[in-house]
Amino acid sequence: MFKFTGKVLSLSAAALFASTVISSADSLDDLVKAAKAEGQLTTIALPHDWCGYGDVIAGFKAKYPEITVNELNPDAGSGDEVEAIKANKDNKGPQAPDVIDVGLSFGPTAKADGLIQPYKVSTWDSIPDSAKDADGFWYGDYYGVLSFMVNKDLIKESPTDWADLLKPEFANAVALAGDPRVSNQAIQAVYAAGLSGGAAAGEAAGTAGLDFFKKLNAAGNFVPVVGKPATLAQGQTPILINWDYNALAGRDTLKGNPPVDVIVPKTGVVAGVYVQAISAYAPHPNAAKLWMEYLYSDEGQIGWLKGYCHPIRFNDLAKNGKIPADVLAKLPPAESYASAAFPSLDEQAKAKEAISKNWDATVGANVK
Repeated sequence: MFKFTGKVLSLSAAALFASTVISSADSLDDLVKAAKAEGQLTTIALPHDWCGYGDVIAGFKAKYPEITVNELNPDAGSGDEVEAIKANKDNKGPQAPDVIDVGLSFGPTAKADGLIQPYKVSTWDSIPDSAKDADGFWYGDYYGVLSFMVNKDLIKESPTDWADLLKPEFANAVALAGDPRVSNQAIQAVYAAGLSGGAAAGEAAGTAGLDFFKKLNAAGNFVPVVGKPATLAQGQTPILINWDYNALAGRDTLKGNPPVDVIVPKTGVVAGVYVQAISAYAPHPNAAKLWMEYLYSDEGQIGWLKGYCHPIRFNDLAKNGKIPADVLAKLPPAESYASAAFPSLDEQAKAKEAISKNWDATVGANVK
């Protein structure tokens, strides 16, 4: 499937929390009781149109109506989520997140900084070893690839590769779905552009991606706006670079007004894995663990799949015949993913540093 590399990080203060595996119905019942007693779960950065999260959250609420879900800042990026934990270490109020869903590279750094605590869900063994921290501090949840979401009312001939975005007919048309200084989705888009140009994985691709966006900005094609399906429909960002699952969900939401193309580029196909973790300072630690149990259950995983994400337990679900045929039929063809690159932790970390720190100096476009 894919492989991540990177040495094991030393345990931080968060290691004082015991790593737990739910191993029986009785222990899960105990967790449910404890979570209900807490009565609340605080999430952050979970827009309802991202990965089917609206229905996933609704499913959790329906299953555990005694637990109120407090949703913070749906449009936050991965870096914002980590900062929210730091800013609320001593805060047990509603602004302190219990859980985070962040880009892969943010998991090890949050562990190293003592910001997350270990927990192993009951389906732990079906999560590939290459997509989880051995000590249970973070674990992959889903992945997709970068794509071009295109407003067909305004763009008659869709771009098929990164180099096409530099064409004059795409003046004032191309946007990222986040700020590349803090958003994992945007950082990975810049990285993918660098890979497409032939740069080596890691820092080199990050630097090459910055050079590509410098050209895109100089050509007048780049729009320094955090793009969304709404801005695409309004014509403000006719071409939006985002994860395929966000593009496909956005296409469904717009219902043909305007008609939308979702294009996986021919080269520079980058797959992005996101990870879940529980804050080391979670005000509602049992609700957080129960949330993880739900997300990694068959029901939760299929919920993400319905939102066009490839859940991390996809192979296990497929092997056991758990995936509904109608859900499979809506996914992009398998060949779209054939050449996808899964950057290692080391490659992501180096690219993230190069891109987030040098975006202003190289590209000079204040995305907001």
